[in-house]
Amino acid sequence: MLRRFFLWCSESAWLAEKLPHMPFVRRSVQRFVPGEGLDDALGAVDRLRDHGIASVLTRLGEHVHSEAEATEVADHYVAVLEREVETGRDAEISVKLTQLGMEQSTALALRNLFRLCREAATRDNFVWVDMEDSSYVDRTLEVYRGARSEHANVGLCMQAYLRRTAADLEGVLEGGGQVRLVKGAYDEPADVAFPEKSDVDENYASLAVRLLDHIGKTGGRQAFATHDLALVERVRTAARATGIAPEAYEIQMLYGIQAEAQRRLSAEGENVRTLISYGSEWFAWYMRRLAERPANVTFVLRNLLSG
Repeated sequence: MLRRFFLWCSESAWLAEKLPHMPFVRRSVQRFVPGEGLDDALGAVDRLRDHGIASVLTRLGEHVHSEAEATEVADHYVAVLEREVETGRDAEISVKLTQLGMEQSTALALRNLFRLCREAATRDNFVWVDMEDSSYVDRTLEVYRGARSEHANVGLCMQAYLRRTAADLEGVLEGGGQVRLVKGAYDEPADVAFPEKSDVDENYASLAVRLLDHIGKTGGRQAFATHDLALVERVRTAARATGIAPEAYEIQMLYGIQAEAQRRLSAEGENVRTLISYGSEWFAWYMRRLAERPANVTFVLRNLLSG
């Protein structure tokens, strides 16, 4: 029930307008979002780099309303890539296709994604494509495949809680795709997504084994993004059992979550990369983070009581 409540909150326009102005909410979100500006995010990149941890940067926001807005988002990410190169940081970018104009047309989203892939390639960098709710999966796969047909430096986020992902994964891997595997954090019907956490966990583990098998046979970069440390250990154990070295894959987590574990994994020789979110449109994203981890709710309650 708590998960569904926070997912409902993430879709409420009224709450999105009111809650961000409340001091205890802003205090709580600072744990997960280092700030609203790019400079805030780059400061977090530097702090992580001191611990041997690489980064992915994403500006929060979804569902632009015009081609001009989508172009502005693409312009912003080009500027991010330029800043990353200037400073020598190991920071990639991760984009939502509804930010790049997919709701206006798939052609617009593909054009903007092509631009980012070209810009990233000139800087020896990489672009991740986020997966949004299930209604966008087919269009996201279409745009991703279009970009992947011409650019090798693009990867796709795939969600273990969707029933269709195992089949979709095979098609992505056949095309030489690079995947960031996550659990998923949208409110989906039971015929679309596994409703029970245990089922999601088992599907995640199964998909992870498939990705490791792909690494063993063909190489390529694959990433396992989860804060579930039991799943992280299952991935590490499966990798060792098949002779796959830690440098052949990545463990990815979010900024502010399992920070101590991220540092420990990095010290143990794992490739760790942290997704840093920033920007003013953080409310819906933040509610989904509360929905996926009860420990995050406890953190918010402590801030409320201390306020």
